[in-house]
Amino acid sequence: MNPSLRIAPTVASASPIREALQLRAQGRLREALDALTTPSEFSTDFYILRGDLQLELEQVKEAAGSYFTITAAEPDNVYAQRNLGVCLRRLGRWEAAAEALQAVLKFDPHRDEVRLELGDCLMHLRRNEEALACFDQCWSDGARRRAVFGRAVALQHLRRFDEAETNYERLLRLDPAAEEALYNLIAMGLEVFDLNRVQQYSRRLLDLNPRSSAAHKGLVLVALERRDYETAATHFFQAAELEPDLMRTASKTDAEDKDGLVEYRIQRKVFDTLMAAGKNQPGRAARASGGAY
Repeated sequence: MNPSLRIAPTVASASPIREALQLRAQGRLREALDALTTPSEFSTDFYILRGDLQLELEQVKEAAGSYFTITAAEPDNVYAQRNLGVCLRRLGRWEAAAEALQAVLKFDPHRDEVRLELGDCLMHLRRNEEALACFDQCWSDGARRRAVFGRAVALQHLRRFDEAETNYERLLRLDPAAEEALYNLIAMGLEVFDLNRVQQYSRRLLDLNPRSSAAHKGLVLVALERRDYETAATHFFQAAELEPDLMRTASKTDAEDKDGLVEYRIQRKVFDTLMAAGKNQPGRAARASGGAY
């Protein structure tokens, strides 16, 4: 061929990575991923770009494979290790995710965001003491709220309830709108069957969110234990309006209740008492039962 007639290679054929980057910049993610062909030799840039595109396209399992290819060849590649950990967490592979995140912290120990993610993995693995240590090591302002919450949850799992309550209260001072803290405080009160705590935190949650079924159900339990059926009925029907299935599951007999769906089992006699009390609240019982009452 006459050299003067030789056609210069296009950008696309000269560099699939460059073409993919251009397509990505235009928002054409699928085409960008399709433009990448497996290189004949290992290329960090190729696998990072492929992993990033796959993650953006919600191909989480495939993205994990791309990042793993990098970490197998370059264990000190912090970017790939972090993103591998992100993918594995989303896949629920807690042990492998923890290993990837620990590798990140080995090379860069001052990343609180990674430490928070590691703590979450460790709690899923029921390694709560290790998780607690992770949250205790978070010092940045940006991580403070999540670290306090993580510490409280880890302490709750360890049944160190007083310390857990202290941390939930600290979280509520940092963020008065933290419903999850109040929800967990109610759950903790139920676990130790402390009716005063259940009532206190249910009321606080209800003040924060009048449509919280968890708060109404907490107050139902307290009222039932105190034989205050009028109050129990009030909160029961409010909860049933928010959770229509509550009426069906709460009215099961013991023989029917085999699937664990009833969060608070109510004996048939007590349920009938609630229905009777509901008659004093015009329209509420009918609305909760879909008009069948």
